[in-house]
Amino acid sequence: MPHTTGKSMQEMGLDSLTSRFRDSLSYNSDTNNKNKPDFKELDLGSPVSPLMTRSSVSGGNGGGVAATTSSCSSGTSSGSVSSKTSNAQLGKRSDSKSNNHSGELSVSSETSPRASETVRSGTTPRNWRPAHRRSVSAGPPLIYSGGSVNTCISTNASTNTATSSSSSISIASTTTVFPSGNICPSGKIVKSGLACRASNKTDVLGSGCGNYGHGSIVRGGGVKLDSNVNTSGGSNANVQSGGESVMGKRAMGNSDPEEVKKAGNELYRRGHFGEALALYDRAISLSPENSAYRSNRAAALTVLGRLPEAVRECEEAVRLDPGYGRAHQRLGSLYLRFGQVEKSYRHLCIPGQQPDQSELQKLKSLEKHLKQCEDARKLGDWKSVLRESEAAIATGAESSPQLVACKAEALLKLHQLEDAESSLTNTPKFENYPSSCLPTKFFGILIEAYVLYVRAQVEMALGRFENAVVAAEKAGLIDCSNVEVMRVSNKVKKVANARSQGNDLFSSGRFAEACSAYGEGLKYDSSNSVLYCNRAVCRSKLRQWEQSVEDCNQALKIQPNYIKALLRRAVSNAKLDRWAEAVRDYEVLRRDLPGDNEVAESLHRAQVALKKSHGEELHNVKFGSEVEEVSSLDKFKAAISSPGVSVVHFKVESNEKCEEISPFINMLCVRYPYVNFFKVDVEESLSIAKAESIRTIPTFKIYKNGEKVKEMVRPSHQFLEDSVRTCSL
Repeated sequence: MPHTTGKSMQEMGLDSLTSRFRDSLSYNSDTNNKNKPDFKELDLGSPVSPLMTRSSVSGGNGGGVAATTSSCSSGTSSGSVSSKTSNAQLGKRSDSKSNNHSGELSVSSETSPRASETVRSGTTPRNWRPAHRRSVSAGPPLIYSGGSVNTCISTNASTNTATSSSSSISIASTTTVFPSGNICPSGKIVKSGLACRASNKTDVLGSGCGNYGHGSIVRGGGVKLDSNVNTSGGSNANVQSGGESVMGKRAMGNSDPEEVKKAGNELYRRGHFGEALALYDRAISLSPENSAYRSNRAAALTVLGRLPEAVRECEEAVRLDPGYGRAHQRLGSLYLRFGQVEKSYRHLCIPGQQPDQSELQKLKSLEKHLKQCEDARKLGDWKSVLRESEAAIATGAESSPQLVACKAEALLKLHQLEDAESSLTNTPKFENYPSSCLPTKFFGILIEAYVLYVRAQVEMALGRFENAVVAAEKAGLIDCSNVEVMRVSNKVKKVANARSQGNDLFSSGRFAEACSAYGEGLKYDSSNSVLYCNRAVCRSKLRQWEQSVEDCNQALKIQPNYIKALLRRAVSNAKLDRWAEAVRDYEVLRRDLPGDNEVAESLHRAQVALKKSHGEELHNVKFGSEVEEVSSLDKFKAAISSPGVSVVHFKVESNEKCEEISPFINMLCVRYPYVNFFKVDVEESLSIAKAESIRTIPTFKIYKNGEKVKEMVRPSHQFLEDSVRTCSL
């Protein structure tokens, strides 16, 4: 639509523009958004950078507001749009605000009559269509792909009146369908038929770090830095994920320790703690006397689980700057994790600094549980010791070796040897342990000596006497003045010596003397299951079956899963014709040692003897018999009518459930040799299936002397075995 370009601004009706805006539109004078970089959803390959230039807004009197809008030119085709831009402002960086993003440009331009009318009406003209820009200064040309889109037009209007007022108007409008190929006058292209989408991340302009040039749009976000990490001075490293290695390499070549620290802080925020640690090391090498670098290095080491090193770094930071509150707080928290109550209090509660209430509460709770644990230990209340030691560890002292050892000691006294051994295995090692923690005492014993003191007792209880002696000797060397440590050290040596003598005597066939040697060891350690079991073997050799059973009972009372004691007791009970007790022990051994043929045969003989002792007649009882397959109805009737107990497995060869339970039936056949086991394939033996009314597989039926006593459909392994055992008694 052509118009006359020679009209003055007054004739174009701009005098009343401000008042009309005030009456019909809501003004937005907020200038905080002017520094936001443009957002680009779809780049269609324009050779011009999609980063739009900004309008320069100056506040106060005499400040003009330049709008980026369209003005028509009569020298172009209908619908062509061009923008008149002041060459003095093009490419000039705005100085009106100190917080402009680096690389952002500000320009000013005149307002065209077409734009004025659009603003006045508050809507888009009915026949208006976006057209080509002739001037590159008006903004980068981008091409529409066609379709209806929602656009957001931001117009800055200026009037050179006596008051030099300025205002910014934001108008939302919906345009008609754009023909494919049209030039987009806006700085933003949206896909056809979609509404404007706001980014949920803050966009910033890159400062030239990493793979992004100065002024490039970079998405914000990242990992939040620990509140105690020193980040003074900010960070110049606004780099997208993937640029950390580049940033780290550049920072490693920097000779300014503060810049290296800033880059390390940025990597710490992003969760790249190993790379951050390397940069903190670099900063320390450039400035070894800086306490903040030491404290930040401690933060990275803590996250990486290298707590002893973190303690040393914090100690060095405090030495360099005794008033450095952050280093004191971190050191107090680390001492809490090591169970060092007094040292933790000393650093968390320094004069002139408010302690971390959360850490302080943990510390008070730890102190309470330690006191109760000590009182219970003096009374020999080992259940309370176990409970309080676990509670103390749960407060946050999970890296305390003395507390873990205390838990192991309680488990040992409660005869839970496997758990005690497992607990000691998880005890934090003393290698590279903070030297400041070693002089601390626990129950009056130096903590390193206490851990070895407990380990010696656990090793001795498990029969590893050589290891026990080594641990006891080390504990004595570390804390030779402690009476309790020296007492345990002497006891371990005497018990180990008695056991060695007993073994030598047993090997030479002097069983009575061996019994005496083992008994001498039991005088020093009355809860040693190994010595009891060794003496039981000697007594069985002397045919003292009753005394052998008693020693085995003592050993199993201390260590319930002691395989050697179970086997020795089963043998001794069998010699005493106590077949029920022997069968019970052999069945436990059979479950624990499924591949041991000697145990299986002993169980078979004990079961047969038990049946005979009850007066039952056994026919064709063979060890290791297999499940017999029955295919005809006559053979099936003969099988279930045989004397004793018969178990029939009704199955189908291709059924998954039947395949899964068949190996278990084979094992039961070995475990219960006096029970007859049969199997019937119901697909191949339809007459049997019909006669027994089999509708679901697998089905099991138990017969006793021809009478059906139980029927089970898809039973569990345990239920099936229990039923076989019960019916066979």
